[in-house]
Amino acid sequence: MRRIAIVGAGQSGLQLALGLLDTGYDVTLLTNRTADQIRDGKVMSSQCMFHTALQTERDLGLNFWEEQCPAVEGIGLNLINPETGDKAFSWSARLERYAQSVDQRVKMPYWIEEFQRRGGKLVIQDVGIAELEVLAEDFELVLLAAGKGEVVKQFERDAQRSEFDQPQRALALTYVKGMQPLSPYSRVNFNIIPGVGEYFCFPALTVNGPCDIMVFEGIPGGPMDCWQDVKSPEQHLAKSLEILNTLLPWEGDRCKNVELTDAGGYLAGRFAPTVRKPILTLPSGKQVFGMADALVVNDPITGQGSNNAAKCSKVYFEAILANDDQAFTEAWMQQTFERYWDYAETVVSWTNSLLAPPKPHMVELLAAASQNQSIAAEIANNFDDPRQFAPWWFDADQAQAFIESKSLQSVA
Repeated sequence: MRRIAIVGAGQSGLQLALGLLDTGYDVTLLTNRTADQIRDGKVMSSQCMFHTALQTERDLGLNFWEEQCPAVEGIGLNLINPETGDKAFSWSARLERYAQSVDQRVKMPYWIEEFQRRGGKLVIQDVGIAELEVLAEDFELVLLAAGKGEVVKQFERDAQRSEFDQPQRALALTYVKGMQPLSPYSRVNFNIIPGVGEYFCFPALTVNGPCDIMVFEGIPGGPMDCWQDVKSPEQHLAKSLEILNTLLPWEGDRCKNVELTDAGGYLAGRFAPTVRKPILTLPSGKQVFGMADALVVNDPITGQGSNNAAKCSKVYFEAILANDDQAFTEAWMQQTFERYWDYAETVVSWTNSLLAPPKPHMVELLAAASQNQSIAAEIANNFDDPRQFAPWWFDADQAQAFIESKSLQSVA
């Protein structure tokens, strides 16, 4: 029985641990918080997961909340004229298969307990270089799946694959109850204000039932970069509503009766989108293999974080099984990461493109979607697999050809 250690109990680490455990591996999971500490703590992310990522959970029998969790049935977008504050254009389209968002305070504690129920060994401790040395001595493979903490910073930044070295947005999450639902179908509703930032919201399941998650993305130094002096849950909700009532009054109208889901239902911070090299060589010469958010950290503007983590977990799971009784060499680690990067590269490029001032052809694509439902539907459904945005999202000539082809289809 092969012995594997996984550091980090988030989407990727837990999903991989549970999959390997069910396949007969001896798996030890290390994390610095107990299930109850996670459950009783603050929200950690917005985690809207689309169909393909959800299917990776279903395949492992981990979709425990599928019936309880509200469905996200579509994607909508409003582009705001920053001069007038009015909508320049709007559109929405249904997803072919629904998305869902389960608060990580619900999912991760239950998965931790499920891991223990299935016979996995759980260790609660902080892990640094010294602890990684011990693990690397005791286990055939040590994976780092923690997206935060000092140890993650030991993985070298990949300068060629990292477009930014500073945070591109001031970020905030607000989990609320009482938001007026959208009709005729629920959706991730995006509002883009050029030069100011973005706001989107969508239904989810949290610790005390269904809710909506507000996500604020403020360009640094702008009017939505305003969370530094917010110290309490009440102040955070008040600031959220102030932004909506000032900049997006139609969204403020949906929130006249909202309240925070709980005292931990808010978060604010910022980080630089980063890609890191996948292998950490310890002072002893032994190696640790990174995965998911430890290596590829995207801004949440496109909602791909948990999707990437689930898909990375699947790639690594299949690679570990395929390695059979062979050693987990440096070449194997690099090859496995590159297999994941084959997917993640376009996700990173697409996400980064939305953090920069929009190129004219991107605005044309979004505007064309307001005139052509086929274009709107394609953009919406590509959130499930952003590789489908290539090449037309990234190239002006390809974008024009894409719009023309869709226009001809609608005429035909």
